[in-house]
Amino acid sequence: MNLQVEVSEENLVHYFKVVGEVDAFTAPVLKERLTSVQKTPNVQAVIDLSEVDYIDSTGLGIFIGFYKALQEQNGYVKMTGVNHRLKRLFEITGIDKIIDIEIEEGGSDDASL
Repeated sequence: MNLQVEVSEENLVHYFKVVGEVDAFTAPVLKERLTSVQKTPNVQAVIDLSEVDYIDSTGLGIFIGFYKALQEQNGYVKMTGVNHRLKRLFEITGIDKIIDIEIEEGGSDDASL
């Protein structure tokens, strides 16, 4: 499956709308888009995952690397539109302890991995 990452900026906040599955094959697209802002001091980033149903370990690594890069620049990252399945993945891996995560309103209660 293809991955699309739409990037926009509003009021000094960078928005990333991710559409598709994040896996070993599509992760380079995500990484390329995210790295475009990660060296900017005090950058604020919001990653919209409302149209993502699957993230593998490669994708998780990219998100953690992005978080660390922003922390080094006094930046901030937030993930929005996270469905219950991804929420569970972030809980299992501990990512929910370091990254601000906003759960998608409504949607499926399917928490199976």
